[in-house]
Amino acid sequence: MYLDSAIIVKLLIREPESNWFNDHLAGHPFETSELALTEVRSALLTKERGGHISKRERIAAGEKFAAMVEEDVIRLLPLNRRVLERASAMQLACHPRIPLRTLDALHIATADLHQCQTLSTTDARMRFACEQFAIALFPALIEDISITN
Repeated sequence: MYLDSAIIVKLLIREPESNWFNDHLAGHPFETSELALTEVRSALLTKERGGHISKRERIAAGEKFAAMVEEDVIRLLPLNRRVLERASAMQLACHPRIPLRTLDALHIATADLHQCQTLSTTDARMRFACEQFAIALFPALIEDISITN
């Protein structure tokens, strides 16, 4: 299963949807773009700056992410020219109906080129783009997510 960076963050720190994703993703092999190495850490810094997590929680989450990558719980897929070109083509194919952001297009292109079976995201634009390119989504419906604290 391909995880976008926001889903990885939900697995690392406590967010409203974290329990649901932890319960439903346990035991699955994961893949993501090398882009996540920077994007996940950036998201954690943003959460710390916003007062949502402490410095200690940010550091622990970063270490947990590094361990997941090192232990191949999350396999990193290359970010290369082929991915960049596919992402640009996807953005063009989505235009003007879906304003697909660059980083999101890179994730979708990576999942597509590596023939990942399913992409996990809660981002509406990414979900619309995945539907356009017949990429299976997890959860199948956003309404399937139950939020617990």
